[in-house]
Amino acid sequence: MKKSTTKQKKFHIRKGDKVMVISGDYKGKDGVVLSVITAQSKAIIEGLNLVSRHTKPSATNPNGGIVKKEAPIHISNLMLIDPVKNEPTRVGRKADSKGKLQRYSKKTGEVI
Repeated sequence: MKKSTTKQKKFHIRKGDKVMVISGDYKGKDGVVLSVITAQSKAIIEGLNLVSRHTKPSATNPNGGIVKKEAPIHISNLMLIDPVKNEPTRVGRKADSKGKLQRYSKKTGEVI
């Protein structure tokens, strides 16, 4: 019997990071990451990729109707914004003095 080995993916962005969209309909726009969906390699960005959803009346939403909400964007279409220069940058990983991996900006070399 074969064991299933599930390895957690490492991404260059995390929840709370400020990112810029580098391709697609929202190219050039930026926002904050609300959540990352690791199984699909997608992220939900605040205020971007809005879609309309028709909702039935419920206890939380008694009127129902059409609701706008954010849809996921693939992580390959996102680039982290460097907090120092406020420009998009590539992300690298390097070990600190304790041996723990930290993300750093390839443009400035600063730890994120």
